[in-house]
Amino acid sequence: FTSFKNFYFALHILQFKKMHSNQGYYIAAVFYCDKFGFEPLAYKGLETGSRELVSHAIRQDKIIFIFESALNPANEELGEHLMKHGDGVKDVAFQVEDCDFLVKKAKERGAVIVKEPWIEQASGGKVKYAVIQTYGDTTHTFVEYMGPYKGLFLPGYKEPLFRDPLLAKLPPGHLNFIDHIVGNQPDDKMVPVSDWYQKCLMFHRFWSIDDKQIHTEYSALRSIVVTNYEETIKMPINEPAMGKKKSQIQEYIDYNGGPGVQHIALNTSNIIQIVNLRARGMEFLSAPDSYYDSLRQKLKTAKIKVKEDLKTLQELKILVDYDDKGYLLQIFTKPVQDRPTLFLEVIQRNNHFGFGAGNFKSLFEAIEKDQDARGNLTVLTPESQGVPKAFY
Repeated sequence: FTSFKNFYFALHILQFKKMHSNQGYYIAAVFYCDKFGFEPLAYKGLETGSRELVSHAIRQDKIIFIFESALNPANEELGEHLMKHGDGVKDVAFQVEDCDFLVKKAKERGAVIVKEPWIEQASGGKVKYAVIQTYGDTTHTFVEYMGPYKGLFLPGYKEPLFRDPLLAKLPPGHLNFIDHIVGNQPDDKMVPVSDWYQKCLMFHRFWSIDDKQIHTEYSALRSIVVTNYEETIKMPINEPAMGKKKSQIQEYIDYNGGPGVQHIALNTSNIIQIVNLRARGMEFLSAPDSYYDSLRQKLKTAKIKVKEDLKTLQELKILVDYDDKGYLLQIFTKPVQDRPTLFLEVIQRNNHFGFGAGNFKSLFEAIEKDQDARGNLTVLTPESQGVPKAFY
């Protein structure tokens, strides 16, 4: 199937589900504001007429996160989801041009429609939505603005109840937009999932790599990246490959109770300023000094020149990947909740459109160090790999 032009505009909103109370979820939103420079955008809860769910929306430039939790203790659907998966991303929303068309095509090609298109209206205008099932219990929401929309945020939301004055005194976050969102799958499910995106959402393959290229002494992975026609939405799909010990992908699958969003990559134009967020309490993975010794040697014969000071990059533990045309800088946080599942990436691109394949070994080794501390870098056998229920 060929891709269709102009139907998908961009990754629009990420919706998180939390196990905490209303106050706890507010604290989760505050975490991203304090550590990454987000600002409160909008609120939906009892005060706005929402009797079942409370939502805190935060924003930084083109990035919007919604943190949602149940108000009713008897909310079985949300309770079961959180008991199985823990805190994490439930929904990845796309801003689209024609919601009805995309739902029709997806349904014709076998996709599960969680919620048929519906319209919500507010004083700012109308918005059409639909929800479609993707891997595991993750969903995609299509968001179509029906004409000019002048509202603060989506219908049903109002101004935040409180804006922390401390945020205005902190340095800016320097984050621009969501670069890509990575989904982890059980073994042998990567290809069916990537095929699903190509068939049902009319995406195409953008990039791929296998376990011969991405491995350490102990573990390995395979990955396929799918994208829309304009290549504004990029979704890497990972799966574990057999190694001597359990890979970070399998660890994620085990603790998430199946496939789900492993990490969110956030684009920046100033990664050095972002990494200085360590002073605000953000924890990032660390690379050994030997990585930078090797990097200096390789860059001597490279066709590109890294503008940033390598000593500074080494001090901040920022990774570098490059090809003949450009380079990227990236760094990864530690998991942002109790389970070793969801984490964040910060990425700065300088005419480089890959995903840091040259850094995967260093990244894996850093994760394996933490994995070992958790007691999860264990010997892996085919029988020990669980087979969570697939979505298709």
